[in-house]
Amino acid sequence: MILSHKDNSSFIPVLDHVYNTYNKVICSGASTLIIHKDSIVLEKYIGRQSDEEAARAVQADTQFHVASVRKSYIGFAVAHALFYECINSIDDLVLSYLPELEESTWKDTTIRHLLTHTHGLKQVGNRTVREFPPGSNWSYKQIGIDALTRIVKRTTNKSVADILHENVFTPLGFNESNWYSKKHKKLVDVMLRYEGDEDWRTSESTEGDKMNMYVSTRELAYWGYLHLKKGKINGKQIVPREIIDMATSLQSPSTLHKDLPQNGFLWFVKDLPAKKTEIGHHVPKGSYQILGFTNVTLLVIPEEEIVAVRMFNSFGSPDGYDYLSDVRSFGDTIMKCVTNMKTFNSRRGEKK
Repeated sequence: MILSHKDNSSFIPVLDHVYNTYNKVICSGASTLIIHKDSIVLEKYIGRQSDEEAARAVQADTQFHVASVRKSYIGFAVAHALFYECINSIDDLVLSYLPELEESTWKDTTIRHLLTHTHGLKQVGNRTVREFPPGSNWSYKQIGIDALTRIVKRTTNKSVADILHENVFTPLGFNESNWYSKKHKKLVDVMLRYEGDEDWRTSESTEGDKMNMYVSTRELAYWGYLHLKKGKINGKQIVPREIIDMATSLQSPSTLHKDLPQNGFLWFVKDLPAKKTEIGHHVPKGSYQILGFTNVTLLVIPEEEIVAVRMFNSFGSPDGYDYLSDVRSFGDTIMKCVTNMKTFNSRRGEKK
């Protein structure tokens, strides 16, 4: 997949926003890329892949650790399994696919609950415990992701990585999106916050079930662009539109309080106003976003035909840095740029 460049100075404030975050978090490298109406309008690479003196400069083929952004790929794999009827319904009980789980703990928990972080389960040592009844609240826990990847493997006989490579990466020529068991020179080092932090190591598993996914800035933007275009690239339907629609539409249980975060297939989606959303206030309804602990963010705004990516090799939130406020501001800055651009174009049209 190749898009043309059409630099647009209207989006410079987004670059300023990324530089501001770069200076607030602990990182050595960053990047940003914006697609607007089928053209790349902003693309910038900043710093180096680690803090070592001879570290490689961040560039187009640099692959960032995307942390929880990987969950959008898992959501795709679940939607794929559902579309091809390997999974009957997201309202099926998890126990019907993973009967080996403890029945008393997992009772009444559905695939929908896993996809929308409303399952209410957490891992405490070797035990799975329940925090709240399924569908009654929202909590971001890894245990639901682990169950989803197991369900995908069991129902399709393919791993998450297999499904992505066969249906997306290979057809679109992606070679900078993958799960790695070994580091190589194009992968960034995740910066640590303090001495004693465990370094982020690659996992032995490359099946898409672990946190060892690295993606280049451009290919993450193209992943968002595939969703924006409903799976159709250059006139060819690469993946069924229904898979994209399922993944990016509101799937949270109707029982959930309106101020809690709203999800599709692990994507955060903008629907009704919600106080605890991670998406900017001025970002329109129908938009969707995914972000990770490394501050990597992918935002898709269909109403404005925009895909926006920011990448960092940071780790979490240092003291004084409000992670969620910053990512909301990222989206709102993009919308301000769009508004200003429309105003400028309108005035220029009036003068003509």
